[in-house]
Amino acid sequence: MLCQRRTQVVLALCLLLLLWQSFRAPPDGPGGPFRLVLRARCPGTNSSAWFSARYDPAVEPLLLGRAPELPAEVVQWWLRLQGPSRGVQLQPIIQQLFSVFPAPTGSAWDPSGCRTCAVVGNSGQLQGSGHGPRIDAHDWVLRMNRAKVTGFELDVGRRTTHHFMYPESAVNLAPGTHLVLVPFKPLGLQWVASAFSTGELTRTYMRVKRFVRADRDKVLILSPAFLKYIHDSWTQRHGRYPSTGFTALLFALHTCQRVSVFGFGADSEGNWHHYWEKNRWPGAFRRTRVHDAEVEFSLIERLAAEGRILFYK
Repeated sequence: MLCQRRTQVVLALCLLLLLWQSFRAPPDGPGGPFRLVLRARCPGTNSSAWFSARYDPAVEPLLLGRAPELPAEVVQWWLRLQGPSRGVQLQPIIQQLFSVFPAPTGSAWDPSGCRTCAVVGNSGQLQGSGHGPRIDAHDWVLRMNRAKVTGFELDVGRRTTHHFMYPESAVNLAPGTHLVLVPFKPLGLQWVASAFSTGELTRTYMRVKRFVRADRDKVLILSPAFLKYIHDSWTQRHGRYPSTGFTALLFALHTCQRVSVFGFGADSEGNWHHYWEKNRWPGAFRRTRVHDAEVEFSLIERLAAEGRILFYK
């Protein structure tokens, strides 16, 4: 009888060990051996007419160094974002850019498997959410602009794999993190090349970082064609161009099989602000001169309703 009980205990312990192993990351995986990972399945999702009219899987998110292949209408739209072009020549800018960084020859990701991605916005609604462990459980964690992690780990997580920024929102990054440049204007391409080489460009419409600490071999640059695709097909020309956060979300839709979205929209009291700030001016970030926050938020809600993303409010 005693032997039977011992056998049952041993079997129970083995079962618990197997369950634990099934939730652990590989020993050499991101976050070390004790990071829990999402073992999510990736079932096929039927496309609605609404989604199919907007989502184009053929659109390449990254700039691949082939400037002549950018359609003329993309170049014209993009150059106008900076104001008067003043004779800007795109080809020399691209050549300079890929003399500093290796030009990617194709997609920077393996589409196989079931990649889980967390897009972490900067909304004040993250305060007190406790979403940190859930965010860190994803394969990729996407953040943007001046997002802070230190001191907010319980609510926003610790990990960052991709950090989206533009010259005026640039921050230094930890080793191993991808810097994803959102080039809202050609000057952004010139800045990122300068920030990793000569440091000669220190001002756009405001002072910008002369140098950025980040891994040069992990720099990714979004294509102007991808930005125009979001502007035309998704926000449907509301605002001058899409926000960094919504751009990161669309990047995730094109590169990840399961997308979770955190930290977008107003907080529980209806105020719009960043989670690391004191909220003195409720609603200050609802409307800007370039983005339409309400249109973008309605798209996020529709994507969640259609099962394309998991939206944590």
